[in-house]
Amino acid sequence: MKALPNGELEMRRRRSHLLGVRARIDPAKRNATLNLTPHPAAAPAAGSPAASRNARTADVLLQTIVEALEDAKADNIVSIDLFGRTTLADRMIIASGRSSVHVGAIADRVVRACRAAGRPSPKVEGMPLCDWVLLDAQNAIVHIFRPDVRQFYNLEKMWSADRPGEAAKG
Repeated sequence: MKALPNGELEMRRRRSHLLGVRARIDPAKRNATLNLTPHPAAAPAAGSPAASRNARTADVLLQTIVEALEDAKADNIVSIDLFGRTTLADRMIIASGRSSVHVGAIADRVVRACRAAGRPSPKVEGMPLCDWVLLDAQNAIVHIFRPDVRQFYNLEKMWSADRPGEAAKG
């Protein structure tokens, strides 16, 4: 950086270290795009043993989470099936705590229950404030709200509604 006469700072770009790298990349490949296509063999077929094993694993995870929520006295526990709607997770579980302290305690109980069941520890977001805590437990996403925050965001309505044209097909 260099100070200018008017007191502002001038930022100098140092890109000399990138020049050598850029010269080594083939110009034809420099602007290439990456296309991701799912491989048919990557996802298990509906009736295959792998698919049923994944379903059993998801059911065990769901049972572990719901039992932990009930043990921690969570209110209004709702489970929404997301299979086929999104690739984020197969299940979304929404619950409420009576206060910020209660929400934090519920989240901690769910994390400990997942670890005790031999599952990887869920990723946790929102613990400092505990208004809305999100737990990412791989195949299940758990939202724990204070009641007023839950009412404001109303995730049940957003995720439970049928997609356009979905009801007509069913």
